[in-house]
Amino acid sequence: MNYKRTDNRALDQIRNTKITPNISPYAEGSALIEVGGTKVICTATVEERVPPFLRNKGTGWVTAEYAMLPRATNTRTQRETKNPSGRTQEIQRLIGRSLRAVVDTKKLGERQIFLDCDVIQADGGTRCASITGAYVALALACRKLVKNNIIKNSPLLSEVAAISVGIIEDTPILDLAYIEDSNAEVDMNIVCTGAGKFIEIQGTAEREPFTREQMDAMLVLAEKGINQLFEIQRQALSL
Repeated sequence: MNYKRTDNRALDQIRNTKITPNISPYAEGSALIEVGGTKVICTATVEERVPPFLRNKGTGWVTAEYAMLPRATNTRTQRETKNPSGRTQEIQRLIGRSLRAVVDTKKLGERQIFLDCDVIQADGGTRCASITGAYVALALACRKLVKNNIIKNSPLLSEVAAISVGIIEDTPILDLAYIEDSNAEVDMNIVCTGAGKFIEIQGTAEREPFTREQMDAMLVLAEKGINQLFEIQRQALSL
């Protein structure tokens, strides 16, 4: 394991991560998450309606949209003004699934919480940062619903956070920045609840297949990193 990271981090060290809550005066819940060079604005909007397939069923819904600003990257990317790309659709579905997994939608009643995740600067791990930041925005929105006596109890069942792991030069590493992500032999995103349960594991071998031993090593790294993210979330929500 002689791989040396470009930013001199330890192999099991996450990037500097900061979550600033309540950054939008209009949204029911909001947060700015900064993970190294990646920055994402996450807002939660409560709507007094549900999708057609849930009408008159006494339950709510949580959904998400994801977007990357044109100059969030080194070169300008085309603004998605009409139909989102396949990558964008995949990421917003992942965010939605991840947040719904920790929500008792019956406690929401027939209302929907819309999570918007807008990447203003990208340096790898934007989907993981979006999930981690969106949880804080969602928690703040749920707190507001209870405070205003709109719902009796918070629908949140647990926390949720996500982080990337990978393998470079046969070495498992935690929380990949873009330069690492683009050169990784294996790239994996892990989403977990506060109870340590997995919501999603997205892993791909870009070159050589990886072993069960390497898989286990990456999961150990992910658990360590996600537990640190939970502490950062809790600190943001205590402000």
